[in-house]
Amino acid sequence: MALSWKARRRWALVILLIGMPAYVVVAVTLMNALDARFGRLPIWAEVIVYVTLGFLWAVPFRRVFRGIGQPDPEAPRDGSEGDR
Repeated sequence: MALSWKARRRWALVILLIGMPAYVVVAVTLMNALDARFGRLPIWAEVIVYVTLGFLWAVPFRRVFRGIGQPDPEAPRDGSEGDR
């Protein structure tokens, strides 16, 4: 069952306001645990790990975020705006 545009927009808001900060806390905690166990990584390796983690959070949510910046395709069109 596909989510409606409105549902995807709401889920995107929940993901960005709750899920993203939680993911950042988990990622930083993971890096701190690695630092405590194995010592600090070189700065270039840390950058690679953080950039990779920065992209990985969005992979499962691609379908939720796709197209939510566009106008609601299910909304009735009002002819008063005119075509530009």
